[in-house]
Amino acid sequence: MGCDGRVSGLLRRNLQPTLTYWSAFFSFGLCLAFLGPTLLDLRCQTHSSLPQISWVFFSQQLCLLLGSALGGVFKRTLAQSLWALFTSTLVISLVFAVIPLCRDVKVLALVMALAGLAMGCIDTVANMQLVRMYQKDSAVFLQVLHFFVGFGALLSPLIADPFLSEASCLPANITVNATSRSHLFHAARVLGQHHAGVQPRPNHTLPGLPLKDGAGTRVSYAFWIMALINLPVPMAVLFLLSKERLLTCCPQRTPLLLSADELALETQPPEKEDASSLPRKNQPHPGHESLFSCCQRKNCRGAPYSFFAIHITAALVLFMTDGMTGEYSAFVYSYAVEKPLSVGHKVAGYLPSLFWGFITLGRLISIPVSSRVKPATMVFINVVGVLVTFLFLLICSYDVLFLFLGTASLGLFLSSTFPSMLAYTEDILQYTGCATTVLVTGAGIGEMALQMLVGSIFQAQGSYSFLVCGVIFGCLAFTFYILLLFFHRIHPALSSETVVSDVTLTY
Repeated sequence: MGCDGRVSGLLRRNLQPTLTYWSAFFSFGLCLAFLGPTLLDLRCQTHSSLPQISWVFFSQQLCLLLGSALGGVFKRTLAQSLWALFTSTLVISLVFAVIPLCRDVKVLALVMALAGLAMGCIDTVANMQLVRMYQKDSAVFLQVLHFFVGFGALLSPLIADPFLSEASCLPANITVNATSRSHLFHAARVLGQHHAGVQPRPNHTLPGLPLKDGAGTRVSYAFWIMALINLPVPMAVLFLLSKERLLTCCPQRTPLLLSADELALETQPPEKEDASSLPRKNQPHPGHESLFSCCQRKNCRGAPYSFFAIHITAALVLFMTDGMTGEYSAFVYSYAVEKPLSVGHKVAGYLPSLFWGFITLGRLISIPVSSRVKPATMVFINVVGVLVTFLFLLICSYDVLFLFLGTASLGLFLSSTFPSMLAYTEDILQYTGCATTVLVTGAGIGEMALQMLVGSIFQAQGSYSFLVCGVIFGCLAFTFYILLLFFHRIHPALSSETVVSDVTLTY
């Protein structure tokens, strides 16, 4: 009860900045999931082929990774963090507004690359600031933060759906042979084109041929609506800047936010405090460096090897789990419509929505759960649940009902892995490492790399390899987590109230 009262007191004291960081992650989610359902309309708008439009996905994911790695540059002061957040959220609204004007696929790829940089910056800065504010009490707030990602990712396809084109914009007077047609529609399914109008037909356009002008123009309204919905977010960040007197027109003063030093003192029980555990005043927060600063910082030279091993193994766990999130949402539709399941296009189109819906539900459930269950235990349950679900899907690979049940289960178990792992790792290192930056970067690399890997294997080996890859990734995630527990146990900074013992009770 005392812990709940302290957490609610911290939330009341930091309500405005906390709501601002949560709303910024809503922007992140809004920009995360709109490409899949609008891809056909964007292809018509840019008069591009499937291989050309696929570079839009790559540019967004690559720049999201770069933005995540560079986001730590803005950590040194609250002003830098908030100005970076304001710029990034404003850029996302501008991107939504500009997308309908992009008539060339290269221009669209550049615009989405800019959106990826903004998303990566939001990802790192919002996580950093919440961990800095709440430290050992940050688990609950990180769960809410990542709930807003799922909420935004669930909302953007719903906004786009009424404006999607029902009829194809492609001329039907060009005939291709059966082999080319099969390859074309396989690629279309891989890219997530599950609209009712995309059906194999005797006549179809070869990639790169001219498209009908004016097709798909109604989708512009969806992007403009999303731009307007997102616009209050940068305004909220600007209002927080004004309240903190960090605008250039306002005189400087001490920020209203509690410093991390004060929060650390407030959240530690007095009887357990000692001189070695208290943060030192006027010391920078080394746990929130940029990736490059983390690698170059001189005071890491004397750190034990377990310090580096914890960073690496935690990042590898998220490399796998976030990578599984990306590759499953991208290819579950393609897997469903292929043999042996051969699910109808309309029914298979519900699978990505089901997956994101249960991710959002899982993050909502994990908010109260995280206040009662330790982050290490939550990560253990999630990793084991993902592995068991993939084994379940592999054994029952011929049953459509089990595919839907497994998709919902995967979304549920993957939903809280990132915030729980972030809270757990920062807790191990007592906020003296580079966990936030390293983990965000590792998750971003995994999401990009595993999508590309599974896509190439899926196309070469067939649909069954999709589930085999999932089982392999699940086993690797579980192995890396066991290694993390081992390094936690031998880490010299380990407190007497060890989290590992709590996890071993669940074996």
